[in-house]
Parts: sequence; C-alpha cells; structure tokens
Amino acid sequence: MAIAAHPGDGFFTMGAAVAQQIRTGGHGIFLSLSLGERGHPAMLPRDYGVLQRAASGKAAKLLGAETSFLAYPDAEVPLSDESTLAVCDQMRRYRPDIVITHWSGSWHKDHQNCHAIVRDAVFYAGLPSLVRERPAHTVRKLYFAENWEDAANFQADTYLDISAVYDHWVEA
Repeated sequence: MAIAAHPGDGFFTMGAAVAQQIRTGGHGIFLSLSLGERGHPAMLPRDYGVLQRAASGKAAKLLGAETSFLAYPDAEVPLSDESTLAVCDQMRRYRPDIVITHWSGSWHKDHQNCHAIVRDAVFYAGLPSLVRERPAHTVRKLYFAENWEDAANFQADTYLDISAVYDHWVEA
C-alpha cells in the first residue's frame, strides 16, 4: 500500500515498489489523501482534481493496482485524529503487509502531515482494543520513499531492483 499526500507522489515515488510487489504476486493499492488539485499553475483546482483522479485510475489499472482517495483539500491535509483514523480504516480495509509513504524530512506540509498520519495509523490499525468497523490489522513493514523534492538529508537504507518492472512503471 502506497500512501501519499497527492496522487503524483504515490505513482512517481512509490509506484515502482508497488509494481514490483504486484509482479511477485502481491497486491497494490494507492491511497491519496488529497487529489493534489492545487498543483497545476494554470488549471482550475476542480478541473485538475478530476484529471488527477482519472489519471491515477488509469495508471493503477495498467499496474494491476487499485486506487483510493480521501477528500482532504490539497495543501490542507490535516494532522488530526480524524485523518489518522481514516487512514487506519483504509489499512484495516485493504490489510497490507507493507506500507510505503513520505519520509519525515520533507519540506512540504502535506508530505510532513502524511508521514505522521501514516506512522500513527499503522499503530492504530494494529491495536485490537481500538474498535472500528473492521478488525485490527498489523502492518509488517513501513518504508519511506525518496522524493526528488525532499532529497536533502534523505538516507536510503533499502534498495529495490526494479529493472523487471521499470518500463511498465514508466508506461503507467
């Protein structure tokens, strides 16, 4: 499960890892906390959000993955119990073994908040005493993606050989 503040973040920085998981028999889900609708310099946010959702669906389909979206406005992803529990609920719904998200050193507010939301949602998702609609689920591994926007001070400690899925990921 790739969890990103905006759809592009999930596909560009986490998409190859998801493609690799699918290739080896796993499943893939891209969860975006917003549509990234304020990310285009000329298009209206409403129109760009519709485009982002459609492009995400098309890219996920090419990879054999699914998409899911939360409805937070771009540049306003809140760090709150409500947002953390919403992500917890998605983890309990999709039951991923592995989650990949933004790393903590980002300069971007939405990326920072997404990192903290996911970190806490992993905890909540695995907590049996936290009663939600679906039963608890433990995420086995949590990874953080390098982002060209956030490269300063990022220290990679895990590398994937994506050569087998590289062209497929680029196509998506």
